[in-house]
Amino acid sequence: MADKQNSAISTNGTFGPFLFARGSDDKTARLAALVVTPEGADPAEFRIMGQDIVTPTKLANRFGRHYWRYDFELPVASDARYSFDIETYYVNTDLTHDLRIGFVSCNGQEDGDLDRPLADRNALWIDLAREHQKRPFSLLLHGGDQIYADGVWGCHPDIVTWKKTRRQQKLAANFTPEMRNSVLKFYLEHYLEIYGQPQISHILARVPSLMMWDDHDIFDGWGSHKKWFHDSMVAKGMFACAREAFCLMQLCTAPDELPQKILDRSGQSLGWRTDFPGFSVIAPDLRSERTPHAIMGEHGWRDMIAALDTIPEHHRILLMSSVPVIGPRLSLVEAVLHLMPSAQKYEDDLRDQWQSRWHRKEWCRFLETIEDVVVKGGYDMTLLSGEIHVATRGTFETHGKSIHQLVASGISHTAPPVAFARALGLLAWIGDNPLPGRPTKLKPLPGRIGTYCAARNYLTLDRKGENWRANWHLENIGWTPDLTI
Repeated sequence: MADKQNSAISTNGTFGPFLFARGSDDKTARLAALVVTPEGADPAEFRIMGQDIVTPTKLANRFGRHYWRYDFELPVASDARYSFDIETYYVNTDLTHDLRIGFVSCNGQEDGDLDRPLADRNALWIDLAREHQKRPFSLLLHGGDQIYADGVWGCHPDIVTWKKTRRQQKLAANFTPEMRNSVLKFYLEHYLEIYGQPQISHILARVPSLMMWDDHDIFDGWGSHKKWFHDSMVAKGMFACAREAFCLMQLCTAPDELPQKILDRSGQSLGWRTDFPGFSVIAPDLRSERTPHAIMGEHGWRDMIAALDTIPEHHRILLMSSVPVIGPRLSLVEAVLHLMPSAQKYEDDLRDQWQSRWHRKEWCRFLETIEDVVVKGGYDMTLLSGEIHVATRGTFETHGKSIHQLVASGISHTAPPVAFARALGLLAWIGDNPLPGRPTKLKPLPGRIGTYCAARNYLTLDRKGENWRANWHLENIGWTPDLTI
């Protein structure tokens, strides 16, 4: 790992606990905690409310480490607690009345992520901890790119060589056991290096998380490259390793024992739904079945629609789409790139988006699906997204109702140049309304002028009584005024 100043921390080689939400009602919060110990070492004592001892389940034994899960329940209370080893962690499990939720995404960057001083890299995690101290969060939603795993391409000499070869050589190559071990070890070690950073582990131990992955949790552009590339044995093998690490480190489960919240029991799509008092969180999986011509596959579409059709009555729906559902008119950019061979290396970045010309029919289907839930089902819905490294918001106006989209990205990714945000704003000004008479529109954050804000950021959602509001915290700028959603 890195030097001591920038390294992940652990106690006697133990990482965690990392806390995950499993849903709650008006009396009980269901939780899971992940602890990683050196091989052969038993984890420390785990107690709930200072009394009952919880026995862990061993999820996996990988590369000299055991991965343990503690399944437990806490009473609904603002000061519920559990203890691990000698430390006690307080958890605000009361989601029955007024509550506060955090939303983060893009926790890293493509190059030099771990070379940054942690006080700079994790400045907004430090701020998030201060906010938690003032008014505790009951839930933390992670909208994608929880790690930036692009360094996987350098984890083994054969992987390095494979990436440099021509198409036919790539297709002929096998994914060897040595390659698999190096790739899987890279993913798991990288998760621990990120989660173990003190500014992050502090929050992950005290606020239950719900996570959904995006491309950098695998590698940049997964699913949006050429089909032959994704059909190669090496690319498939790398995805399988990323999936195993995702299950352990983001779902807190063994890859072959999916938690009940996973909608597709075959595991081909890892989308999920989790219910809480008065609201439900749904996160479709936009990566497992992705191809250059489809964002979600058969399993993902089937199960997302079924999940939306069975939401408890009067619940608000928080729908996490790792890439923004409302965005600028990208078909113009794609048309220009088509005429510029030197710029076509950016094609996969554009294909990642719902607004790509390659996904326009599917984008319309997605908008029509959420429209039916809101208009015919009578539900309130808020869309939550990250991925684009700037903050913005948008609305989808349909039959007299406004569906808000809130974009927060990224919590640690370096902000892009202001000129980039202005260029995106120009595309937003041109507009794109895929459904006649039901416009989608991007808008500035409350109190801001430009459509996109080029600053690192995170988002908070507050419920007071029946009313919901959103606020962004923008680095070196501060809090946005309330946005009623």
